[in-house]
Amino acid sequence: MSFYEQVRSDVLRHGAINNSYLDRFCAGDVSDREFREFAVEFYNFSRFFPRILAAQLVNTEDEAVADELTKVLYSELGDGSVKNRHELLYRNFLRSLGIDIHAAMTTPMRPSTRAYIEGMETLYSSGNHAMALGASFGLEHMAITMWDHLIPGLTTLRATRYPAMDMTYFVFHRQLESDHERAMEKAIGAIDGESGASHAPMSDTEKDDFRRGVHAVLDYLEGFWMGLERRPAAAAQPRPQPVQGWGNELRG
Repeated sequence: MSFYEQVRSDVLRHGAINNSYLDRFCAGDVSDREFREFAVEFYNFSRFFPRILAAQLVNTEDEAVADELTKVLYSELGDGSVKNRHELLYRNFLRSLGIDIHAAMTTPMRPSTRAYIEGMETLYSSGNHAMALGASFGLEHMAITMWDHLIPGLTTLRATRYPAMDMTYFVFHRQLESDHERAMEKAIGAIDGESGASHAPMSDTEKDDFRRGVHAVLDYLEGFWMGLERRPAAAAQPRPQPVQGWGNELRG
């Protein structure tokens, strides 16, 4: 099994995409209050993610890796079409639920959401390039499974309670994720000794750092989901602690 296959397998087994909250959401088993909380908290990921990606891009030394990261960032910004900017698509989702954009922006984040956002920022902008790339790899390779939990739940909720729901943001992301995965696979190849790579193959230390980045970002994501979980059986789940990051810049 290649290094790429090993870490991808680690991602698909992680609690970030195998947890009680996502299982419930997939079945549409969330209250109206829980659903609105999800909508507002997830918006923080949507609106801050381009900034997090940009921080990684400007801290990446390897040009082949930077090329692939640029493709992902460009996609987030709409691939040249402002109407397809991902954060705008998410705003349309909020509006379709009757959620005011200003209210969503100024609602204080839950501690677990803040830990996730600040944790990503710290990992992605890290001077440890292997760790930063591992974090990006972990996030992109969990995404298809995440969308495949969220979209069925949203479909059920639209059919039963929210007929005006605009699901474009979620469906659009699901369609793009294979491209994002391929971009990250190319980025790994670029620094792991494939033909034409501009970087020497990763050392054992770099591979360990890469894995640490993968697990760290997924731990934060698991904490995000568990921060939304209200059922008693999951209330005792440990949450990652906040990492020093943007601090007051994120307080809305």
